[in-house]
Amino acid sequence: MSNKGKAFGAALLILLLFLCAAASADVVINEVMASNGYFENGHAWDWVELYNSGKQTVDLGGWHLSDSKKNPLKWAFPAGTKLKGGKYLTVWCTGETVKDPGSGSAFYTDYAISSSGETLILSDAEGNEVTRLKLPPQYGCVSYGLPAGGGDYGYLEEPTRNAKNGKKAFASRAEKPALLTPGGFYRDSVTVRAQAPEGTVLRYTTDGDTPTAKSKAFPADGLTLKKTAALRVRAFREDCVPSETVSASYFINDDPLTPIVSLITDDKYLFSKKTGILVKGTGSIPNYSKGWEYPTNIEYYTAEGECRVNQMATFTCSGHSARVNAQKSIAVYARKSWGSDRFAFNPFPTRDYESYKSILLRSANSDWSATRLRDVVASSLAEGQGILYQDHQVIQVYINGDYYGHYNLREKINKYFVAQYEGVTDEEEIDSIDILARTGTDQFLQNGDNTDWLALCDFCKRNDLNDPENLAYVEERLDIGNMFTHAAYEIILGNVDFTNVRVYRVPGGKWKYLLFDVEACWRGLDRTPLEYYIKPVGAKINGFRHEPLNALLNVPEYKARFLDRVAELLETVFRWDNVEAHFDRVTEQLEKVLPRHIARWKNMKKSNWDKNVNAVKYYARVRPKKIPELLKAAMKLTKEEVQTYFGHALEVLEEYNTVK
Repeated sequence: MSNKGKAFGAALLILLLFLCAAASADVVINEVMASNGYFENGHAWDWVELYNSGKQTVDLGGWHLSDSKKNPLKWAFPAGTKLKGGKYLTVWCTGETVKDPGSGSAFYTDYAISSSGETLILSDAEGNEVTRLKLPPQYGCVSYGLPAGGGDYGYLEEPTRNAKNGKKAFASRAEKPALLTPGGFYRDSVTVRAQAPEGTVLRYTTDGDTPTAKSKAFPADGLTLKKTAALRVRAFREDCVPSETVSASYFINDDPLTPIVSLITDDKYLFSKKTGILVKGTGSIPNYSKGWEYPTNIEYYTAEGECRVNQMATFTCSGHSARVNAQKSIAVYARKSWGSDRFAFNPFPTRDYESYKSILLRSANSDWSATRLRDVVASSLAEGQGILYQDHQVIQVYINGDYYGHYNLREKINKYFVAQYEGVTDEEEIDSIDILARTGTDQFLQNGDNTDWLALCDFCKRNDLNDPENLAYVEERLDIGNMFTHAAYEIILGNVDFTNVRVYRVPGGKWKYLLFDVEACWRGLDRTPLEYYIKPVGAKINGFRHEPLNALLNVPEYKARFLDRVAELLETVFRWDNVEAHFDRVTEQLEKVLPRHIARWKNMKKSNWDKNVNAVKYYARVRPKKIPELLKAAMKLTKEEVQTYFGHALEVLEEYNTVK
């Protein structure tokens, strides 16, 4: 090659390197969310958005994004990653173990971003620093980035991941206002006064929507409310991101009667066909089944009108098939990004906890137009019996000031629910709690790992537990007394929904059952669900793993132990005077609010409710007397065995449970 050719080639290489460097300089850290409370696909991970402000595609393969000055090459984009001109990509900073780094426009790191402030470093494939962003302390659910059209980094009024940022970025956030008139219950009217931070303008809404710069200005001499309303107030200032929103419910001529839960949230999260979770929507999958989680303000008032909780949180539509009902169950979660990661109250009468991570507003689901009490009464019978169950409180719910009727406030089943009951406080151990539904396969894995449970069930299926070594293997892994209690409850209650079986295990502990969702009980006197629980070890798996129970029932010692436990429960817990007291506590509360609930939903008649409750009480009273005979047939017991195990229990039940 001639000297001219060599010179041309060198010049061309220099030009290409210059163009690549120029193109690389077009890639910027455009927006960051370090304290995220907006859920997407079930997660609210931190994220970093990159933007290519140029026209040329940039190859990001081998580039690095790090939150560590000491280790700027902490995480690398996979080979082949491209970012076209004018396009965005997101790096989700999960704080979790990541197997797949991602592709296309979504990538995943195993580190999270500190909301207290840190430095993000973007480096090219050679390790050269492309850009460095020092994050100041971050506000919850407020993103930080570059304003559209140019300017310095700052806080953005609205997060706009994968879209153009707002035109303004701010150095700080306006201080939130204070409501000087507390939410609560008032006669005829109330004039609400608010305190505005210096230099701000207060704006408000009464329909649940978050106030914007276009909302009405809050009156300087106070806002008079003459009907029940959900008030939201926010401070605005030209040189700041708008403040947090403060919210409170004001109930006018509206006595509580029971504890009250009031939710205040934007209408788009509730009833929009595109985004609302209380409606079906227009897609093939109903909105209420998509698992969307949105921000809401929650208040809890006692039956005496005292406010125990008022804070931002998140909510989802809860339940399974019952989501089609007009009145839907709602789960509410305390999230740190919205202010606090706990609800600092305990509304449940049999618990001694100081706070909760989540609660469930249950609409009675499949029992919503019948008795609305089967599940809570039946579950409450498990108190003090060595089995975890969901406590309850009869409440009424308001959403954006509108009355939503009777609900049963319940503990929400998740790892935190189990941890509280079992006394687990270490966060890593809480994350490692195993919770499995139904058969415990991957499809029904709620938290943790199912390997040991499936191995245990298979072991029971293949091995004779009359062998001491085999029995010891099971005893080391399974809380047998707990399992017997669970099976006894399900059989005595006559719960026909055999899919509602869950097991759990805390680190270092044994597998246990929890009692939940037994509203399909007390419907008859037949053998159901005995056929699901008592059957050959090798029988077809139907709904849940039956092998551990039945393998142990083949061991004489444990067969006797199970029958003794059933008898003990029959003559104590299921003695009618005890069961009736549980019914009375709930019906006393329900009868106060049913007329208004029925007027709201028109889902039943009071006269039909009375008949349904009486029918349920009949089955709850009479069914226990049938259990010994049903077990005799299912377990092929002799008359002598029935007398040995159930003779005294039958005498007690004859005295207390006979319908006179």
